[in-house]
Amino acid sequence: METITKIVTRFGGVSLLPVAVALLAFVLIGAPSSWVTLTIAGLAMGMMIFLMASGLSLVFGLMDVMNFGHSAFISFGAFIAASVLAGLSGWLGSDLIILNIAALFLAFAAAILFGMAAGWFFEAVIIKPVYKDHLRQILITMGALIVAEQMILALWGGAPMTVHRPQFLEGSFLIGDITIEVYRAFAFMLGLAVYVALYLTLNRTRIGLLIRAGVENREMVEALGFRIDRLFVGVFMLGSALAAMGGAIWAGYETLITPALGGEMMIVVFIVVIIGGLGSIEGTLLGAIMVGLMANYVGYLAPKLALTSNMILMMVILLWRPNGLKPAVK
Repeated sequence: METITKIVTRFGGVSLLPVAVALLAFVLIGAPSSWVTLTIAGLAMGMMIFLMASGLSLVFGLMDVMNFGHSAFISFGAFIAASVLAGLSGWLGSDLIILNIAALFLAFAAAILFGMAAGWFFEAVIIKPVYKDHLRQILITMGALIVAEQMILALWGGAPMTVHRPQFLEGSFLIGDITIEVYRAFAFMLGLAVYVALYLTLNRTRIGLLIRAGVENREMVEALGFRIDRLFVGVFMLGSALAAMGGAIWAGYETLITPALGGEMMIVVFIVVIIGGLGSIEGTLLGAIMVGLMANYVGYLAPKLALTSNMILMMVILLWRPNGLKPAVK
């Protein structure tokens, strides 16, 4: 383990771990076209998971809130987006790309707006009374998750719901003998754009500076006349909106969703946040990409281990780096 640490540190740090995993998979898979297809699929899956996990990472890292109800926003985002797309099915099947894009935009906008509103309510009613009390946070957010799941059952029923995609995101394209699914390429680009926007906002803007300063020394920042409580509400709303957006794009990826979606993704999201490093957006991205790549490579090489690949990855990384790959520096 010490030798691995030295090698990784010497050749670029933990950021190159996905590259090392991809190279090892290339040797094991053997077929270049299959390897490229699996790698692109893994990167796309990683970006979608990042969208869902980044909100939780923000809330925990900047506000020290353990929100086990985070997956409720993922579920609602998925079902709301799916409902909007079903209502605009005529636009989705149109030959006019502008109508396809408009339908997709409205679906994502509906999910994001719901996430922001629900995040505001969640913070004001459920989280605010239990700040700095992790045990009560876990209990009350778990209770809120159960209530949310029952609301989804009441509104949409327990039967699986088909998710329609815009026509321009259907199918795949070929580069030589390599097949790339259009929707996965779209998901990767969207996730990358969100990461860049988050990184720049937190590290290159006045609002990001105030949020980080408020986490370090709330009393001092408030003494300078800034309303930290409003900033923290905004962070929670942003985290919830990202979760809802992630749920919406994951719904299009799966094309068939059930009320159990949130519970299933909650495990993956927490694994990503833990192995990436609590409170770190860079770590969350790295963890999500690692999970996405491992899921696809292991699913191809050893299908029976596919379901446990995330747990094995988390165990190995935490034995090596107990604080995660890139924990936030406080």
